Amino acid sequence: MNCLIVDDDNISRSEAEQLVKKISSLNLVASCSNALEAFNAIKTKKIELIFLDVMMPGMSGLELIKSLSNDRPQVILMTSEKNYAVEAFNYDVTDFLVKPLSEERFLRAVSKVKNNHQGNGQGKVEANTDFIFVKVDSVLVKINTADILYIEAVGDYVSIHTTSSRYVVHSTMKSILDKLSLQHFLRVHNSFIVRLDKISSIEDNSIIINKNLIPLSRLRKNELMERLNLL
Repeated sequence: MNCLIVDDDNISRSEAEQLVKKISSLNLVASCSNALEAFNAIKTKKIELIFLDVMMPGMSGLELIKSLSNDRPQVILMTSEKNYAVEAFNYDVTDFLVKPLSEERFLRAVSKVKNNHQGNGQGKVEANTDFIFVKVDSVLVKINTADILYIEAVGDYVSIHTTSSRYVVHSTMKSILDKLSLQHFLRVHNSFIVRLDKISSIEDNSIIINKNLIPLSRLRKNELMERLNLL
């Protein structure tokens, strides 16, 4: 997979280059120090993935994304500022990494890219994650995913809590998570998936959504923190 690194900081750019070189499936086409240089490379070369810094002089990483067409490469944003996380996912990026980059987190981000890349092969249609259909009393009911508050595992079933109702469906957490946008949803506990923009507060190891207390696993807390718009 042809990739591009864009970062005005020489040290950060070098760190990203070293991580890319450890992944045999990635081919580093160019390493750019500014967004304009990257824009020209994207227009003249086949780029499938961009590792993109957010804050750069001249044109920022988010401004570069806005300048590209809808069929742009996948983007993994890199920044030391966690408060860009929510804004970043509004631009439909594949993942968001907080500097300094860790090898384990970097590999997980690349894994997401690979899954997306393989799922968009010839003859395959990308699933629409704006809605799902669930079977209720032999009737298929449409649920807009923007209305989902959280999803809870209940034995061999999942309970989908929305802004107006609750649906109990025979499914696994993995199966339903595969139908949802990773941009908006996160599994925060073995038994809970939450929609990130529905979180009202976080207290210690608990998440509050619509006055409901949802447990937050210690193993998943760091990933949640990376995805929130922290000041």
